[in-house]
Amino acid sequence: MKNQKGFSLVELLVVVIIIAIIAAIAIPNLLASRRAGNEASAISSLRTIHSAQAVYQATLGGNVAYTTLAILGTNNLIDDVLGVATPTKSGYAFTSTLSATDPAGSLYCAEGHPVTATGLGATGTRRFGVSTDGVIYANPTATVACADGALTLTGASAIQ
Repeated sequence: MKNQKGFSLVELLVVVIIIAIIAAIAIPNLLASRRAGNEASAISSLRTIHSAQAVYQATLGGNVAYTTLAILGTNNLIDDVLGVATPTKSGYAFTSTLSATDPAGSLYCAEGHPVTATGLGATGTRRFGVSTDGVIYANPTATVACADGALTLTGASAIQ
């Protein structure tokens, strides 16, 4: 029985401890990469929305009016995921509003905010917004809000 082959308990524990250390290093980096990917997707989605709004305004809007995300989707100017009333894509929820006061529909804004902003499963940390000027703004701590076709940018900075 002296020739039995296999691993001792100590050897198995050393392997498990090494795997745990590697996981403790890798998992936070994986989550950070996922958040960064979600934020890049949100920025890209806002660029898409702005481009579609510009195309709509120049063609179907008679150089005056912008429209809702659902109508942009109906006219095939944005994809089916964004072309609904309140889309969610890659961990971000998007909203868009039109001006009801300035000549109706002559201004628009869109914003994206993370579905889950805190904790281990956070889908993103920054909020993003864009309006008729096409500049995308970001803010990790304060407000980027969209209402009546105008962005509220408390402490936000332009990213492009």
